Amino acid sequence: MADFFPSPGIDPPSPTLSARLRELADFLAAPAAGRLTEEQRALSLGIARRLVEDAARELSADIDVGALWRDWLESGLPTAPRLAAACFARAEEHRWREHSARRIAAPVVVPVDGDEPPAPETIDTTPEADRAYLALRIADRRRADGRGSPRIALEDVEPELLRALLLDIAAWRMVQAGKDGQLAAGLGEAVRKVVEYRAAIPGIDVAARQYLAALGEGAAIEGAAASAIDRHDWLALVALAAAASRRSFADMALALTSAEAAALPALLAPLSLDRASLAPLEASLAALPSRTVETRG
Repeated sequence: MADFFPSPGIDPPSPTLSARLRELADFLAAPAAGRLTEEQRALSLGIARRLVEDAARELSADIDVGALWRDWLESGLPTAPRLAAACFARAEEHRWREHSARRIAAPVVVPVDGDEPPAPETIDTTPEADRAYLALRIADRRRADGRGSPRIALEDVEPELLRALLLDIAAWRMVQAGKDGQLAAGLGEAVRKVVEYRAAIPGIDVAARQYLAALGEGAAIEGAAASAIDRHDWLALVALAAAASRRSFADMALALTSAEAAALPALLAPLSLDRASLAPLEASLAALPSRTVETRG
């Protein structure tokens, strides 16, 4: 007769225990891989919270966003895998740009009487390109809340992800309200309207494509990209690289922040930049603490 071994007694696991077991499994699968820092966790969680709250408010003014977030924080976000990718990409882009801005911040120089203040560095651009760059900056400002904390604007969320998030919020609202066919129909219609409305608003991806188009072709794009690197204007560089590669802004930002130095020329090939011009970019990325680098065999 076969020996009987009792169950370890963790069936079914709680949501908290399940999360810990998944975390342990991920660690055991790659013990040498780096772990998320507290800063990365806090940034990503804050971005997820702001996204959920923005979506809930857009869906219905009757939703208690505080109660919604507390419930999901305890039980887990329904769309966690897809939200994780979007939130982590936004968090890493924010970390990179903030860290770079602190590194290059020049001390304030008090001019001596009679001295002329230095003129700001500029590049030759057309009025159309200037307007497109301004629109890009405006679109980027919508990716932060009133306190400057990073967020994902609803118009920048992939339509399928936004729809899934809104449906999860609607389902939570239905549980809170009990069975109500009229409420269900109203929420379903509200989900459709929000997705359509947000899809019609030009976000950061549209602004990036318009900026690339406004520059024209060839030397103008290469010059703008090289100037962006020299000025550490990572917003402009990511926008140009994303549009030229026909990728989303978020996808390109994550690709850059996780790229090895050797992978940067290929990643930015559509911009026709020479290797020497990439040195400030390589240095900026290398200085980012706890960067997740995608190594290639």
